[in-house]
Amino acid sequence: MRPRLGDDRGSVVAEFAVAFPAIALVLVLGVGALAAAGRQVRLQDAVADAARLSARGESHERVRGTVAGAVAQATVDIQPRGDLVCVTASAPVLLGFTVTASGCALAGGL
Repeated sequence: MRPRLGDDRGSVVAEFAVAFPAIALVLVLGVGALAAAGRQVRLQDAVADAARLSARGESHERVRGTVAGAVAQATVDIQPRGDLVCVTASAPVLLGFTVTASGCALAGGL
């Protein structure tokens, strides 16, 4: 039995072969974006805690340790700004991108 001209057998497989890489790319990008967003949230929370600790007079090592304990490979900068103590941190995510978070607290505050 010879296939007839215009027969669509096999077309579903061909369409799937063309669409699969695009679907896989979208899924990988979505998972990467969720991972980056989660890291951003953890970094922001750690920076807020670190700013409060720094404003209470804790050592810079403890403040940096607070951020590093929450987000690996984070770099921390502590700056006094008038009556405020501000902590800024950055951490790498995927493909060389970084997330940054900043938080301030009133110096001497409880």
